Amino acid sequence: MPSLRTALLQSSGRPGSVAGNLAVLDDAARRASAAGAGLLVCPEMFLTGYAIGDAVPRLAEPADGPGARAVAEIAVRHGIAVAYGYPERDGRRIFNAAQLIAADGERLANYRKTHLFGDFERAWFTPGELPVVQAELAGLRLGIMICYDVEFPENVRAHALAGTDLLLVPTAQMHPFQFVAESLVPVRAFENQLYVAYVNRTGEEGAFEFVGLSCLAAPDGATRTRAGRGEELVLGEVDTGLLSASRAANPYLRDRRPGLYPPLV
Repeated sequence: MPSLRTALLQSSGRPGSVAGNLAVLDDAARRASAAGAGLLVCPEMFLTGYAIGDAVPRLAEPADGPGARAVAEIAVRHGIAVAYGYPERDGRRIFNAAQLIAADGERLANYRKTHLFGDFERAWFTPGELPVVQAELAGLRLGIMICYDVEFPENVRAHALAGTDLLLVPTAQMHPFQFVAESLVPVRAFENQLYVAYVNRTGEEGAFEFVGLSCLAAPDGATRTRAGRGEELVLGEVDTGLLSASRAANPYLRDRRPGLYPPLV
């Protein structure tokens, strides 16, 4: 059965410098492609940095803006699909967004974070309204959400019911919430029978301390790859054979009784 080697870039890049972050991305894409990866996933707000304060309006750009075009050039140059976080400007509104660009440079999907976390995000961003955004890549159905979104079980279950195989979660997970990366994400993968690529920032940035611990969690509940606390590029396999076998063996989605909880469905 085919598989998709997936690279997770655990890095805070160069906060405040789009050019610096593009250089970090270019190097990571080169290394990931050389290692056989077909997809590189970056953290939340990777294009600009997360804790950029009142620079958000200045650095925000449209989904098809210069940052997206530069990422597309990197994807084409190294022959690898790239998912990355950035602040998206749409008229007067700004969204905490994540975009997936194919290895040929095509923009496949753009997602706006639906559950904003903390005073910083609520001060600058408008929450998105579309919980399930998907795209096809390498024979898999990919979904996207961002950080805090994955902590809401209804969000991930919506992806499972929509057929998502691999859920990409660019993240800015901070101390003291590392249990999300360590425990919650593998459980989400198991209870929804999908892969979850959870890709975090690392180190101190402004008032935040990011905890790293990026992981690729599989539908059998196992963590296929796990980063430590520092800058790191890790790789893991999204195995369609394991996905099919796990779904056949696990009855969660088949045994649901939606009639018992209509307000949730």
